[in-house]
Amino acid sequence: MSFDDVIILFGGTSSERRVSVASAQHISSQLGGARCWFESANGPVFAVSEAELAAFERPFENDFKPPGAPAFESISAALDAGARDRPVFLLGYHGTFGEDGQVQKLLEARAASFTGSGSLASAKAFDKSWAKRLAAEQGVRVAEAIELPRNDARAIADALAGLLARHGRAVAKPVAGGSSVGLHHLRNHEDIARAAEQIAQAREAYLAEAFIEGPEVTIGVVDGPHGTRALPASEVRMDPGRAFDFEGKYLGKGTLEITPAELPAETIAAAQALALTVHKTLGCYGYSRTDVICSSRGPVLLEINTLPGMTRRSFIPQQLAAEGTSVRSFLEGQLHLARERDARDARSR
Repeated sequence: MSFDDVIILFGGTSSERRVSVASAQHISSQLGGARCWFESANGPVFAVSEAELAAFERPFENDFKPPGAPAFESISAALDAGARDRPVFLLGYHGTFGEDGQVQKLLEARAASFTGSGSLASAKAFDKSWAKRLAAEQGVRVAEAIELPRNDARAIADALAGLLARHGRAVAKPVAGGSSVGLHHLRNHEDIARAAEQIAQAREAYLAEAFIEGPEVTIGVVDGPHGTRALPASEVRMDPGRAFDFEGKYLGKGTLEITPAELPAETIAAAQALALTVHKTLGCYGYSRTDVICSSRGPVLLEINTLPGMTRRSFIPQQLAAEGTSVRSFLEGQLHLARERDARDARSR
């Protein structure tokens, strides 16, 4: 079966573009004949062969630099050209622009078929404060969180100190972002001082939330012909003193990922129910992945990702394997959902 009517979009300008390249490598290996379009960090878009993409080594550590000249001067020009053939755009982006609703708006404006959630659901999920507020309205447990001041290290430190005083431990992270980039674990005043200086210089908005004690799990949610289902949960265990940051998540430093999670069945069922609730509450489409802390009082929402990693070592492929579903079958299902949505939208226009 050929997938020559599929265009894999990946790369981009976000801090997660290396993860995007690794996801595209895996996706491309499953969909023979699909075209691969790489958006470079400075804007131009390159048409990359499957072989060129597959040959690239250590994508988590190196920037992908395709050979030859770009095919398009910008992503808008690429989408204008591509949309004329009525392909399905398979989104391999992660992070800003690809996951926050921006590229989805461009695709929707062109009435193009694409995988994953639409622009509004993507924007809701990408903004951690917005997502948690909507989830809490549906009875989902969330940790106490505060949005931090901008560009003022002293005000940031004061806010962090107050949260730390109330809870004994806290975590600060970008309001919009993923892949544990820019994550700060706060245990004492030295941590606060260091984090406050770095956050004050950051371009993005930050929030801080109370640290919740308990096992961390992550659960994929998938839409399909028989409804929406939760995948088997994955458990994340960390060595003492380690955080689940970029190196832990993608380079395997100080972390152990267990799929399916080795936790009581009722604990897993509660976490899966939370993930399903958040997916539906935000209006996600296709698939998502929700991170949860299993506290003594029940599951607590950390965040939801609408375009989670699809690298060979990512959680969604792990969970699909545990369920007995191949990655190719999953991707074919996502392409079918994209075409279904396009057909529905066409009937309503």
